[in-house]
Amino acid sequence: MICRRGIIYLVGAGPGDPDLITVRGMRLIQQADTIIHDRLIPAEVLEWARPEALLIDVGKYPDHHRVSQAEINQLLVTHGMKGEIVVRLKGGDPFVFGRAQEEIDACGAQSLPCVVVPGVSSCIAGPASVGIPVTSRGVARSFAVLTGHTDPNLGKHSFDFGSLVNIDTLVLMMACRNLPIITGALIEAGMDPATPAASIERATQSDQRVTAATVATIAEQVAAVRMKSPMITVIGHVATQVNQDLLHLPEEIASLI
Repeated sequence: MICRRGIIYLVGAGPGDPDLITVRGMRLIQQADTIIHDRLIPAEVLEWARPEALLIDVGKYPDHHRVSQAEINQLLVTHGMKGEIVVRLKGGDPFVFGRAQEEIDACGAQSLPCVVVPGVSSCIAGPASVGIPVTSRGVARSFAVLTGHTDPNLGKHSFDFGSLVNIDTLVLMMACRNLPIITGALIEAGMDPATPAASIERATQSDQRVTAATVATIAEQVAAVRMKSPMITVIGHVATQVNQDLLHLPEEIASLI
């Protein structure tokens, strides 16, 4: 008997608002036999799945990884080898701190085809949702996206903070815990403490919040208003463009977007 192999789709679910997933991503969810999803996806998109589809939550939580990466890789392989259409649904974009390459390698080792479906990353959509452009003519011609999980004390795996201070806009993802360490290191490396900064909690979602300060005070401000993960922090002069009105649009306008 010949075993028909399935196909794995690594789908970016977007930054949080279910309307921001791609059309292709939506169609694949509707077709999937098995959906293996993270915790930061919009829960509403799972309602598009077929009633008989298997939904597997492999979400990783701070200090509590419910399912290891090795186990996720094995789930993809196991269901793919059954001949299934498998959707691996990830928040944002699969390749932006999403460990997608490890999953591609695991599937490739078993000759399982793996297709990446890009998603809208919160590193750009988060700032945009409160009116912050990551680049702006005459203000910012460059930007860098950093993981906030990297501790400055990790030796060769640490950031080169001296180089980072010369980039116009820095976007920190998953930096809620390490924000005081990272901002302190940037100032020590030469960044002006008065450089504008802003943090956005649950960006693009109906309950998103934003707070603005400077690189010297943003960590203290985030703690004062009790912001929690998921959170994006923007450092650079573009952060002065925060538009609080975007958080509370009139109902008749909000219903159109």
